[in-house]
Amino acid sequence: MAINQPSTDVDMQALGEKIDRSSAFIEDIYRELEKVIVGQRYMIDRLLIGLLADGHVLLEGVPGLAKTLTVSSLAQVISTDFQRLQFTPDLLPADLIGTLIYNQKEAEFTVKKGPIFANIILADEINRSPAKVQSALLEAMQELQVTIGDTTYPLDEPFLVLATQNPVEQEGTYPLPEAQVDRFMMKINIDYPSEQEEMEIMRRMAKTGKNETLKPVIASDKVLEARQVVNEIYIDEKVEQYIIDLVFATRTPSNYRLDKLTELINFGASPRASINLNLAARAHAFMEHRAYVTPEDVRVIAKDVMRHRIIPTFEAEAENITSEDLIDEIMGTVQVP
Repeated sequence: MAINQPSTDVDMQALGEKIDRSSAFIEDIYRELEKVIVGQRYMIDRLLIGLLADGHVLLEGVPGLAKTLTVSSLAQVISTDFQRLQFTPDLLPADLIGTLIYNQKEAEFTVKKGPIFANIILADEINRSPAKVQSALLEAMQELQVTIGDTTYPLDEPFLVLATQNPVEQEGTYPLPEAQVDRFMMKINIDYPSEQEEMEIMRRMAKTGKNETLKPVIASDKVLEARQVVNEIYIDEKVEQYIIDLVFATRTPSNYRLDKLTELINFGASPRASINLNLAARAHAFMEHRAYVTPEDVRVIAKDVMRHRIIPTFEAEAENITSEDLIDEIMGTVQVP
């Protein structure tokens, strides 16, 4: 598949130079994270895309895959406030967003803000908390504000929620409703490291003593500036149509010569899929120091954006067909521009 630089009235050379300058910190982040993280490039890439595209990320993987370490390390290298929240069945919304406390001396209520007032929130095992707590977090994700008493407080930017789920344990959990999962830009599945990576992990971690100290390589205000540059990245109308075709193929497969998927897809991807495919593709192009989006940028992040937005039918589940299998079939059939 040959991809050529787009022909457009946009000054691509000037934009390219701007992106080269603005995206130089990406390599600095990779180098710094390599001090404590072995492998997991896929997870780091997707977290950076979420950061650049202002989208929340849901991470799913068994314990011990460095999800918490990666998120906390990322917060350190971009010099932002970080809060880790361990979600449990007895957690209350006030434990998350804060509450009003009565001051007897002053005879008035004062606000005690909760840990959600940070830039990067790690919601560990989000499916272990009851629906009220999940709703409080997801409302903050959508509205970028929380209400305590009669007052609404805006959240600081950048504001990014990175939530984890353990796919193994199901007892004592409260699965997120599909409508709430849809608010996450991406859902990424974290796999085990390779044999060589695990050997390196063992050699590094099988020691006692002080851990490696990470230094900030970029300030949070520079991240906000980078987001503005991401918005300027050129995306051709043909690539935009390709995004629409991928999403609509999940809703009306028969219109894309995918009749066999009609009985396998219960609900297709929502309009948030189209929006987030566009945003994530731009962010991916930015990380590649490119001033324009290619169809390959869309294909690279398509599963992460759509896997949690497609609901297979019972027939599909009976045949062990997952949403990822359906996306593979769609991407293999829908014509690439």
